[in-house]
Amino acid sequence: MSDNVSALSGRKGLDRNLFEELVKEGKKNGTPEPEVLRQIAKDFLIGDSITYGASTFYDFLKPENKQIKAYICNGSVCMLAGTQENLKTKLLEHLGEEEIGHMCCLGRCHENGSFYYRGENYSGKSDSEIDEIMQGSAGKNKDQYFVGTNMAEPILTAPFPDLQEFYARLIKAFSRDPEKLLQEIKDSEVRGRGGAGFKMSFKLESCKNTPSDQKFIVCNADEGDPGAYSDRYLMEERPHLVLFGMMVNGFITGASRGVLYIRGEYPESVSAVNLAIAELEELGLLGDNIKGSGFDFRFKVIEGAGAYVCGEETALLSSIEGQPPHVRVRPPYPTQEGLFNKPTVVNNVETLACIPYIINNSGKVYAGIGTGKSSGSKLVCLDSFFNRPGMYEVAMGTTLKEVVNELGQGFKQPIKALHIGGPLGGIVPVHKIPDLTLDFESFAENGFLLGHAGVVSIPENFPMIKYLEHLFEFTAAESCGKCVPCSIGSVRGMEMLVKAQHEDYQIDRKLMDDLLETLEVGSLCALGGGLPLGIKNALQYFENELKPYFIKN
Repeated sequence: MSDNVSALSGRKGLDRNLFEELVKEGKKNGTPEPEVLRQIAKDFLIGDSITYGASTFYDFLKPENKQIKAYICNGSVCMLAGTQENLKTKLLEHLGEEEIGHMCCLGRCHENGSFYYRGENYSGKSDSEIDEIMQGSAGKNKDQYFVGTNMAEPILTAPFPDLQEFYARLIKAFSRDPEKLLQEIKDSEVRGRGGAGFKMSFKLESCKNTPSDQKFIVCNADEGDPGAYSDRYLMEERPHLVLFGMMVNGFITGASRGVLYIRGEYPESVSAVNLAIAELEELGLLGDNIKGSGFDFRFKVIEGAGAYVCGEETALLSSIEGQPPHVRVRPPYPTQEGLFNKPTVVNNVETLACIPYIINNSGKVYAGIGTGKSSGSKLVCLDSFFNRPGMYEVAMGTTLKEVVNELGQGFKQPIKALHIGGPLGGIVPVHKIPDLTLDFESFAENGFLLGHAGVVSIPENFPMIKYLEHLFEFTAAESCGKCVPCSIGSVRGMEMLVKAQHEDYQIDRKLMDDLLETLEVGSLCALGGGLPLGIKNALQYFENELKPYFIKN
């Protein structure tokens, strides 16, 4: 059924996009009206259940959220910082209880107190500033954070050159054999920076070798991991690195369309990327036969509507098609049947931003940076518990100790663990910090996950049992609902943890272990499958703290 819907949605292509129609209607009155949903379904020759199912899934489109005017961030960092209750109290001076909702996460983890209001994000504001914002004062949404590096020649945070000079290198690349450009990507050993660490060259080669009259390059800009704001930095401060990378991907694979799916929680990123695309248009670098190269390419920006699961590549593709963002069973893989059932390469923002350096300096030079199978650099985000919060570009293989103590300059208060790589990453006790280096292998060998490399600090005085409850609650709220282990298992885990804290009840450890195994092996994607890692880390390293909540075996 979903294949048929993909094809029907694809009949109108990207120029009249089904998902965009839903988002556009939602912005008018807070949610698409039922008669409008029926008309859209009729126009696209799909069932009413598709448009209804999609529109009722997203935070920005749900009928129950129609009255909401301000969304408060409920991500891990803001929760741990304890800023959000006071923020809500302040907002209630201007809004009713029913006009305040929540979302996760706004990428303001360096200063907290984050909220979304009238299409803009705010954070770290005083009471008087909030009063001014609610009264319509403009220009207060820009945040500032430290950007640093331990590299003599950074790859992603280096000063950006003149635009024409930068794109002269792209035009030069179009004169090369696509096979040789692919070889540069292979030589670089660059792996996905979004979490899975999958080699980019595998995806490109698979798509290149799949015959089709239409192919797509999709940028997964749905960065939703609490603690991470590196993709946001690249889109707002270095968008042309990403666009360059997408065009090279298109040239290698034979794709003529590039889609940037940017989360709706990042409105400033949407604006910055649209501006960058307009600059490309002015330079004559988009359209047919670009600069006589024989290569055609155009961009499309799709603004998300509030759903963490859209960071999973197949859910993201379903979302672009206007379907409910359910995770797809693989195979077939997106490089074989992706967007509108056409071959599609999906890469994360940071991964794509590495391409200009690789093409300009060679894949072997890039591979010479880093260590082992983890080549190049990595952007690491430090939260507000550090003395110098911000985003740092480090060479792969940099010690975690250097990141924490030298770049971040240590903690503002006692910290017992770092949750690294998002809610599906590992929980690293502080005594393990000296054992780890920032690369895929070190984290895997020690039982953790590098993931997006966002760092969430868990204070010494915050109960670990409460944090584990938060992780289960987050997964339950963000599950797409397609598979039972994730959608039901996360709820059962949350229920056990709540009951153990508030009733005369202790959790059977075997029952918890069975639940974690079911989530791990039975979930369709990393949302349910990745949750157990952090829980297991906590049960291993914080056994004494958690012991009162479990039956003694």
